[in-house]
Amino acid sequence: MSVRVGMGYDVHRVKAGRPLILGGVHFESDWGLEGHSDADVVLHAIADALLGSVGLGDLGEHFPPGDPKWKDASSLNLLTRVGRMLTDKGARVTNIDVMVIAEAPKLAPHRSTMCANIAAALGIEADRVSVKATTNETLGAIGRREGLAAMAVVLVDKA
Repeated sequence: MSVRVGMGYDVHRVKAGRPLILGGVHFESDWGLEGHSDADVVLHAIADALLGSVGLGDLGEHFPPGDPKWKDASSLNLLTRVGRMLTDKGARVTNIDVMVIAEAPKLAPHRSTMCANIAAALGIEADRVSVKATTNETLGAIGRREGLAAMAVVLVDKA
């Protein structure tokens, strides 16, 4: 086995009237994130990190944002597909660490559900997933609540 590391980042603009979905959890909100799919920055960052860890490119390469097939697609479904791609390459997820950067909403009440959703999509134990949050201290576009971002680091064993 060889150990592989992947890093992912995603950011989306805030948009009124869209559902807010983070880590597969629907948040009560009158705004969500703009995007072709459900715009779940948490799952997009993780998927990009996983794809990168085994040299499979990025999320947009496999699920192009211009393709109507992926319009409003569930990012949990996309993450499950990415997990299968890793399995096909002989890779197993060791752990995932993701950081959400946002002024709102509060993630703490939903953290365990988010970890469980991510783990279930990838067929791993929930204790292999860490979801954290920080603010941008009101600085920049994220600080002004114009968008949300997430960064992920993954560790993968590859046969």
